[in-house]
Amino acid sequence: MKPNELKAKSARYTKLVEWSKEDGCFVGSAPPIIGPCCHGDDEAKVYADLCRIVEEWIELLETDGKPLPEATSDRRNYSGKFVLRVEPTMHRRLVLKALAEGESLNSYCVKTLAKA
Repeated sequence: MKPNELKAKSARYTKLVEWSKEDGCFVGSAPPIIGPCCHGDDEAKVYADLCRIVEEWIELLETDGKPLPEATSDRRNYSGKFVLRVEPTMHRRLVLKALAEGESLNSYCVKTLAKA
C-alpha cells in the first residue's frame, strides 16, 4: 500500500493521547483499532508513535484480509442523546445533588461528565 493511502486510512481513526496518573506518563490509543499501545513522557512523541502504530495495524489487517473496524471519523450523526441505566439509589443521589446545585438532572449530569 502506498504511504499516502495508508496515512489517509489512518486519519479516519481518532487518536487519543492522555496523561495517565497511574502510569505517570502519556498513553496513546486509537479505539476501536487498537487500545493503549504506546507511552512516554513526551506527548508529541507518543502521538507520532501512535500514528505509526495505527498505520502498521491497518497494513497488517489488510495484508491478512481482515476488515478494518468502523472508522471513528465516519460517525457523523450523533444525536446528543444516550440512555444510561443506574441503580435507583444512585438516581436518587444524582437528583438530590442536582437540586442542591439548583440544576436539572440533565444539566448536572452534563456538567459532571464534562469534568470527567
